[in-house]
Amino acid sequence: MTTTAPDPRLDDAVVPAAPRTHLPSRDADAPPAQPRTSLGRMSPDELFVRAGSWVAGLGLAWLITQRLLPLTGLPWFLVVWFCSGLLVTVVATAMTGTAVEVRDRVAAAVVTAAALFVGAALVSVVVYVAVKGWRPVLNLNFFLDDMSGVGPKDPFDEGGIRHAIVGSLIQIGIAVAITLPLGVGTAVFMTEVGGRFARVVRTIVEAMTALPSIVAGLFIYTVWILALGQPRSGFAAALALSVMMLPIIARAADVVLRVVPGGLREASLALGASRWRTVWHVVLPTARPGLATALILGVARGIGETSPVLLTSGAADFTKLNPFDGSMNSLPLFIFGGVRSGNAIAIQRAYGAALVLLVLVLVLFVVARLLARQRSTGRRPRRPGRAPRPARPARRSLRPSRRTR
Repeated sequence: MTTTAPDPRLDDAVVPAAPRTHLPSRDADAPPAQPRTSLGRMSPDELFVRAGSWVAGLGLAWLITQRLLPLTGLPWFLVVWFCSGLLVTVVATAMTGTAVEVRDRVAAAVVTAAALFVGAALVSVVVYVAVKGWRPVLNLNFFLDDMSGVGPKDPFDEGGIRHAIVGSLIQIGIAVAITLPLGVGTAVFMTEVGGRFARVVRTIVEAMTALPSIVAGLFIYTVWILALGQPRSGFAAALALSVMMLPIIARAADVVLRVVPGGLREASLALGASRWRTVWHVVLPTARPGLATALILGVARGIGETSPVLLTSGAADFTKLNPFDGSMNSLPLFIFGGVRSGNAIAIQRAYGAALVLLVLVLVLFVVARLLARQRSTGRRPRRPGRAPRPARPARRSLRPSRRTR
């Protein structure tokens, strides 16, 4: 057995060591590194810069509007405060941050100011109407009586808006009965049928969304009252409201039907169902919460319109249940007539009716948002006090398949 002698050259060879990572030594005179801006909670320095900038802008706004320029009034003060605070924010952020942080804080300030402006406008409208119209609402007869035999200067414990509430409900009910099948049918045509004519219909629907309400009233007034010789009535007002509600419902329903997954349609057609049965039994039930949202948005749009009702329905001081028998009052028309009367008590009654109408519209929008949230989550809210049912285990068939036979 031969033994191989070791090579002496291997002992003298120098094996290179593994490279080591050396951190660069920081100079003692170099300034400390700035901490990275947090994406979550703001640091004390950032909070001081943001809050201090708007406090400094407040002082500059007072100096400019009260001492330097003759800009009196709260609107001018708010505008100058926003501009001054935005300028101080830009300067303070540029001294300690980068250009990206400057643009970020300016965009955040503009968006926050826009949201606060919209919220303040909504709150101011609600508060103003509530302050002006709370006295008539406190009386129960305001909801149970009408204005037949009641003078404009009679106290609030006499008369009410029952005739206006009933008229609005009847007109909206007729408008919904006309608009809902037409709007959903138009949306189904645009979504399921398609083609060149569907694009034309979609363009017309989008154009009608911005249709002024006075144009809808003039259309029904010209066609139904002047051309056909029909009298002013609640049905004519319902036709005018349906013209206003149709594009809203059709546009919203079109958007909802587009969200329905195409796999459901393909599965239904693969099982042998026709296109009509697929739309009726698969597409529409899937989009039911969204269609309810579209309906509520259309009702909220039509229930507060004044111009179509003013031209087509006429005013009546007593409760009328027949929409084809002469004039029929409604909440917007009652508000319009009370405000322009010039009487203080009639104006307060009009503000009370406006408060009722405002609360009704807000409730409709809240319901629409809840339905839209339910549609986005894809599940129904569970009843309180009931535990969810456990999932059943899948059953396996004991019959052999055709391939194993």
